[in-house]
Amino acid sequence: MSSGLDLLSPEGLRIDGRRANELRRVNCKTGILVQADGSAYIEQGNTKCIATVYGPREPSHKNLQYHDRASINVEYSIATFSTSERKQRSKMDRRFIEIANIVKQTFETAVITSLYPRSQIDIYLQILQIDGGALHTSINAATLALIDAGIPMKEYVCACSAGCVEDTPILDLNYFEENNFTPTLTVAVMPNSGKISTLVSESRLHLDKFEPVFNLAVSGCKQLHSVFDDVIRKSTTELANRVMEKQKE
Repeated sequence: MSSGLDLLSPEGLRIDGRRANELRRVNCKTGILVQADGSAYIEQGNTKCIATVYGPREPSHKNLQYHDRASINVEYSIATFSTSERKQRSKMDRRFIEIANIVKQTFETAVITSLYPRSQIDIYLQILQIDGGALHTSINAATLALIDAGIPMKEYVCACSAGCVEDTPILDLNYFEENNFTPTLTVAVMPNSGKISTLVSESRLHLDKFEPVFNLAVSGCKQLHSVFDDVIRKSTTELANRVMEKQKE
């Protein structure tokens, strides 16, 4: 395992050529699966995720039914071809369940579930390729898929990670950085209100370094919000144009 010093060059560049405060390339699209009520595909660097949303619909089990709100169900999985290991993992994998619960709790505070009592909203997340940031990429994919499904939320939920190499905060960690003993925070934010939906620490981070790392993660969330808002506005405009064209026929 390389030392932390190898993660930043003397010029301040990371192993993938980014500056410390630079996001990975982001590519995303909504409405990719016609069978689902909502869907989205996102690439953050080389990490790729598909999110599908079904519902609101009748709960699959009565114990998931609440008289005053909808329940949110999240399932998370990683494709066997997503890493070089080709390792088959069960849906009951502890890490899968942990990530699914974090995503569930994140959106229980963002989705206006009171509009759909006695119903269930299902979010299915699959990582197609993993290169770090699986959790925050999944949260971002779920946000786009929920918007595509027309499910009302208080506002966008945008997530990003940040870590610290020596005394330098770094944004949006890749797989190599995550696995080099880099203290890491994953933050999910509602950018307009500034409310924190999720804060996950993967390892110990000294209190003196917490604030700059946290602030950098929040700045990454705000940058992603701008990207996602542009994508949603573009897809909404395209949909409106198609509807108008059909009405003219």
